[in-house]
Order: sequence, then structure tokens, then C-alpha cells
Amino acid sequence: MSTLFGKICQNGYVVRDIEQAMKFWTEVQRVGPFFYIPSVKTDWFRYRGKDSPVEMSIALANSGDLQIELIQQRNDAPSMYRDHLAAHGEGLQHMSYWSTDYQSLYDRAIAAGFVVGHEGQIGGEKGRFAYFETTGHPGTVIEISDVSGGKGRFFQHIRKVAETWDGSDPVRLVGP
Repeated sequence: MSTLFGKICQNGYVVRDIEQAMKFWTEVQRVGPFFYIPSVKTDWFRYRGKDSPVEMSIALANSGDLQIELIQQRNDAPSMYRDHLAAHGEGLQHMSYWSTDYQSLYDRAIAAGFVVGHEGQIGGEKGRFAYFETTGHPGTVIEISDVSGGKGRFFQHIRKVAETWDGSDPVRLVGP
């Protein structure tokens, strides 16, 4: 448990082929089902303070309380995902902490000296997220995510469905 951020709620993996990654997780690890969003629509996205037109696909599943996120960036726009792939290849890119009081957590992290690497918003004001620049080994990037709105309810649904998943229907398409 982090005294600043709380408990880790999600591990995020950057991948080059999200379909292959979902197949690995569902068939080999037997974690699922994955809720797959082929084209994530961000309200805005900034990399090191500058707007960046990131295009990405994500897939979400739970293993117990821990959510697994797979991320495939679909273009070359600046992002920490692209940076991770270039420097380290595929793999664990971040650990995410969730909050229903996002702004307070964000302000505490900035006051503690954390620097935003990239941040954005999905689905309105209660869909904010930020990734902080961190040093150390690959996979130590810290994300914070606002779960006080629709995203939080979606994450709860994913967790609930995973509890009784029997291996059928391993990938569930979300959106068009």
C-alpha cells in the first residue's frame, strides 16, 4: 500500500499486437474476459504539456481485484506508451491507482515532486488520468485515474463479470 497513492488497482501493459496479447492472457494465463475498445476516444491528451493526437486500443480484464490493461498505440504521436516501446519493448508500463477524489490526489502528487509525463480525459471531467515520470526499472510509471464517474462503474462491471467467467466469450467488444 502506498502512503501517497493507496493500493495498486491496475497493471498496464504496452503491446504491439493487442489481439495476440488478449489471446495470450485468455488462453495461457486464463484471465478474462477482456473488454476491448478498438478505438479509444479521448476528450484531450497531452504529452509533457503539449497536445498529442494519440490513437490507441485498450483491453481490460480483471484477475481478482487487479485489473489488467493492454494498450496498443495505433500511431506515432508522442506518448509515454511510445517511449516505453522504444526503450524497453512490450511489457508492464505502469501501475495505476484509482481515486474518487482525483484532484486532491493529483495535487498531492505534484506537491510531492511528481512530474506529469502524459495526461488526458475520457468521457468527461470525471474521466481524467495522469501518468507521472518516474525513474527506476521499466514498469514503474505511476498512473492515477478518476473513478468517480462512468469509468468507475465500467471498471466495477469488468470486475464483477470476471468473478464468474468460465472461459467462454473471452473478448467482448465495446463501442462501434
